[in-house]
Amino acid sequence: MNQRNGGRAPWWRRLGTKLFLSYLAVILTGAVVAHVVAVWVAPAAFHRHVQDMELMLQQAAQGSPTQPHLSTAMTADLYARFHQVLGEVLLGALLGAGLVAGLLSILVTYYLVRPLRAMVEASQHIAAGHYQERVPIYGSVDAPDELTELALHFNRMAENLAQIESRRREMIGNVAHELRTPLTTIQGYTEGLIDGVLPPEPATFALIGQEADRMRRLVKDLQELSRVEAGAYDLHLRRIPLKALVETAVRRLGSQFQAKGVALHIRCLAETPFVRVDEDRVLQVLTNLLGNALRHTPSGGEVVVRVQRHKAMVAVSIADTGEGIAAEHLPHIFERFYRIDASRSRTRGGSGIGLTIARRLVEAHGGEIWAESEGQGRGSVFTFTLPLDTKRE
Repeated sequence: MNQRNGGRAPWWRRLGTKLFLSYLAVILTGAVVAHVVAVWVAPAAFHRHVQDMELMLQQAAQGSPTQPHLSTAMTADLYARFHQVLGEVLLGALLGAGLVAGLLSILVTYYLVRPLRAMVEASQHIAAGHYQERVPIYGSVDAPDELTELALHFNRMAENLAQIESRRREMIGNVAHELRTPLTTIQGYTEGLIDGVLPPEPATFALIGQEADRMRRLVKDLQELSRVEAGAYDLHLRRIPLKALVETAVRRLGSQFQAKGVALHIRCLAETPFVRVDEDRVLQVLTNLLGNALRHTPSGGEVVVRVQRHKAMVAVSIADTGEGIAAEHLPHIFERFYRIDASRSRTRGGSGIGLTIARRLVEAHGGEIWAESEGQGRGSVFTFTLPLDTKRE
């Protein structure tokens, strides 16, 4: 169903109905034209035939005035003329019906093929890298038929491809910039050590190590994204209480929250729900979401992790009192390479990869993930669900 446009067209405006009606129209039109041509041609043809019969009867009467009769040759000639007239009538009717039906078929075919031809041409342009190409919408957008709905989805796909391509180029630029910065720093320190300008002491080597670690984290994120996008990983599932995973993730990042002055709390169900998941992958999701909340929550703020039931699933929500997310960014927040503020540095705003990885991993476990926010400056809530495991080992 087309949620964007309020539903599909009624049955009498759908493509199947239009095809059926077009075939029926061609048949009925042909029949009507054949009838009209027959009515128009038949009187003149049969009038000529009657005149021929009268002439033949007059000739027969001259041969036998008291008992006129037709010879066998004259009877055969009479039937031949009748068949000839009938053939002329049928031929004229069929030619007229065929001509009109052919013209009508051409119009119907043009009407149906026109949007498909436009999509073929647009797809060729998109395949060549012109992602701004769009197809015209010929039908009603409020109640689209199949062809109109296809055109709408095609344009939406082209728009998404254009956005992905734009973010890919932006990401390449960001990666190049963020790799160039630590490389320049490392090169400067190295040259300083060689020239004797910098002392070869642990503090200098520690700074070089920090810059190298920045590059390592970025490359690791890119490799992880590539593996997750391609599905090139295995899930090692086992039954485990979800609360234990949450507590492990909180312990891992607890010191970072404490150092920044952000309070971190856990709110779990009294009865601990069990899930069958890959422990490392779910911990990766929790770490990504907690790290994202920490980056965007100022000192003195608060982050709350809740575990609760959500229909037949168990939900984990991470709510913060940080910057919040504007409404126009919420639909794209889990798309790869997407960053709300492209001007932020990697240490401040991330690379736009972590949330994409989190979404892929949650979906691989059969769950969902989404973000909510009341607007900028009003915090945000990231929630993901996992299937409950009610079977005991």
